[in-house]
Amino acid sequence: MLPFRTEIRNSPTQQTIKVFLSDESLDNNVKHYLESFNEIELIEIRKSVERNRVSENITIFRKDGVDINSLQTRINEGLNRYFSSK
Repeated sequence: MLPFRTEIRNSPTQQTIKVFLSDESLDNNVKHYLESFNEIELIEIRKSVERNRVSENITIFRKDGVDINSLQTRINEGLNRYFSSK
């Protein structure tokens, strides 16, 4: 099983990126790591309401003018490095 997966979501006000971790005990550590990314405006740990999913997710809000697809790629690359060093 992969340690994480990301999804772009459309909310009524803006697009967000959700990060689902296989090990939810790492949510705060990963949130801390992602806070160093300049393109990110806000990061929240939220309860998931979807079925057949982990109970929590990390929701990422991008800064104005940041391309959502580029940010998702950067997050995926960063998390791959993060988990490969563990």
